[in-house]
Amino acid sequence: MLSAMEGIFLFIATSEAVFGVLGNAFIVFVNCTEYARSKKLSKIGFLLTGLATSRIFIIWIITFDTYTNLLSLHKLTYGNLYEYMNYLWVTMNHLSVWFAASLSIFYFLKIANFSHYVFLWLKWRGDRVFIFLVGFLFVSLFIAVAQVVKMTNDIKMQYRNISWQVHLEAKEMLINHVFFQFGMLFLFMIAVTACLLLIISLWRHNKQMQLNVSGCRDLNTEAHVKAIKVLISFIILFILYFAGLVIEILCFFWQEGKLLFILGVIIMLMYPCCHSFILILANHQLKKVSLELLKQLKCCGHRDLRGM
Repeated sequence: MLSAMEGIFLFIATSEAVFGVLGNAFIVFVNCTEYARSKKLSKIGFLLTGLATSRIFIIWIITFDTYTNLLSLHKLTYGNLYEYMNYLWVTMNHLSVWFAASLSIFYFLKIANFSHYVFLWLKWRGDRVFIFLVGFLFVSLFIAVAQVVKMTNDIKMQYRNISWQVHLEAKEMLINHVFFQFGMLFLFMIAVTACLLLIISLWRHNKQMQLNVSGCRDLNTEAHVKAIKVLISFIILFILYFAGLVIEILCFFWQEGKLLFILGVIIMLMYPCCHSFILILANHQLKKVSLELLKQLKCCGHRDLRGM
């Protein structure tokens, strides 16, 4: 039975999940509609669609795992379904981080302005960078899935055969988790580094523009400031996602209270939920469609009130 505070936290986590699914589903819908209309999908559209789709799966998996753990249903649901959910979570988690890293690198190579030869080399070989990321994703996924298979088999043996004693130290299990998530952490560092470098480039360019126009702010300056805010919010939410993931792992190993576990879930869900709406507001096409949709909903509401 959940306490009052645990129930409130669970309600917050569930609300985050609902809004996160709606926001990401909107991004997928707009890009798929654009593809159906023009019969082509830009690179940015592909990355946004893949990122939003993987986040929808992650939100559903986190919600499923949260309720099964809190309601002590993990023993009842443990089996093929729970095993497949673990594999799906690892795959979608890697894909989500990969799409986020690719999106960060795409914006970095397209917008940033550095004179360093390494940046120029990467800028002229953007396709090779993308191919490298794809190869790294497959290698990382292979290692992660193999490690999850081993850990899942150990846990299944412990649950199904009482005579088979599987005693894994918490330290050893934590090392295993860090090992199979190494590729995801590497992609996370790439994404954060690309965002930080892009922020530095935009900040320098913004300072130069302010000097050239004698301190007056123009539309380009406002756009750069907005881009910097979007990037900073992305980095903060991205870091919070991994912080929440660490809290969940620690609660699993050391059997902490349910309140801390739900708090970790809330922190994790802030990233796929809040960042989807940040992307909608930052993208011109997504923002335009969302405003049109809100106007239609507002008109329908007025019509219903008049009909009453």
